[in-house]
Amino acid sequence: MSVQWKQRREGGGWFALWLIRGIGRYGGRGVGRAFLYPITLYFLLRRGAERRDSRAWLTRALGRPATLRDVARHIHCFASTILDRVFLLSEDTRRFDVAIHGVDAVHAQLDRGQGVLLFGSHLGSFEVLRVLARQRPDYVIRVVLDKAHNPAMQQLLDALNPELARGIIDAGQGGPALMLEIQQAVQSGALVALLVDRAQPGGETVAAPFFGRDARFPVAPWLIATVLKVPVALAFGLYRGGNRYDLVFEAFSDGLEVPRAQRRAATATLIRRYAARLEHHARNAPYNWFNFYDFWMDEGTRAEAGPAAIDAPALEPALHRAGPAAGAAVAGGRERVAGG
Repeated sequence: MSVQWKQRREGGGWFALWLIRGIGRYGGRGVGRAFLYPITLYFLLRRGAERRDSRAWLTRALGRPATLRDVARHIHCFASTILDRVFLLSEDTRRFDVAIHGVDAVHAQLDRGQGVLLFGSHLGSFEVLRVLARQRPDYVIRVVLDKAHNPAMQQLLDALNPELARGIIDAGQGGPALMLEIQQAVQSGALVALLVDRAQPGGETVAAPFFGRDARFPVAPWLIATVLKVPVALAFGLYRGGNRYDLVFEAFSDGLEVPRAQRRAATATLIRRYAARLEHHARNAPYNWFNFYDFWMDEGTRAEAGPAAIDAPALEPALHRAGPAAGAAVAGGRERVAGG
C-alpha cells in the first residue's frame, strides 16, 4: 500500500476547512450545501491527481469505466461529509437522520466498564460517531489523531469542540508514550477510535486481497490490540445523501489473546479479515471512498520511517511500568510497526 497520501497536500488545508466552517456556521447547512457545487467543480478542474485516482477507484469499484459525472459525484460526496463535520463536531447532530446498526455489542462492552478499540477507515465519515455522545453522554470517546499531519483539523476541533480536542491522543508521539496513553484510556473504560486503513511512512504492513489485488495495511493497530487484549469493533459511517447516514458497527473480537510467537501470523489473519469487511462496505458505498490516491501502489514506493513508528522492544520498559501482563506480551519482540 502507498503512503503517497502523506506527501499530498490536504486539498486546501487550513483555508478550505475554515471557509467551510464559516459558511456552515453563519450561513447554515442549506447555504453551505449550495456552495458544494462550485467547490466540487474546483476540485474537478484543478486537482488532476485526485481526479485521476477517483476515476481509477470508481472504475474498479463499479465494474465499469467511470465517467466524469461519477467523479463529480465522488468529490461532492466527500465535500458533503466535510461540511457535515462542522455540525457533527459541534454536537449539532439532531439535524441528521442517522440509522445505527450493530451498536448493541459495543454498548455491552462499555457498560461493563471495559474499554474498546474502535477501528475506522477513510470510508465515509468517522465524525458521525458523535451521535453516540448524544445517545450516551456518559461515554468517553478518545480519538487517535496525528496532530502534526492534521494541524487544520486540530484547529477546527479546538474551535468547535474544545473538550473533544483535549481528549485527542496524539499519534505523532513516541511509540511507548502512544501505547501507554491508549492503554490508560481503555483501562478507564473509554472508547478509543482510530483509522486503520493507511500506513505511516516506513511502517510495517501486511498485504491482503482488496478488490482483486493485494493492498498493504498497517500492522500497528493490530499489534496494539493483541498486546492490550481489549475488544475490537469496526465502525463505518456511510453517507447516503441529503442528511442521511448509516452508522454500522461490527464486533470484531472480544479480546485478542495471541502468544508472542504466533503474533505475526495472527496479525496477518486479522488484517485479511478486516480488508474483507472494508471491501464489503466499500462495494456497498463506493462514493464514500475518500482515499484519493493509488491505494495499491507497490510497497517499494513507501517513504522513510515517520515519527509515529512504534518499536516493539522499546515498548517493554513502558509497559512493565503500566503492568507486568502488558510488558510480558511484548518482551523480547523484534517487530517494528507504524502507527496506523
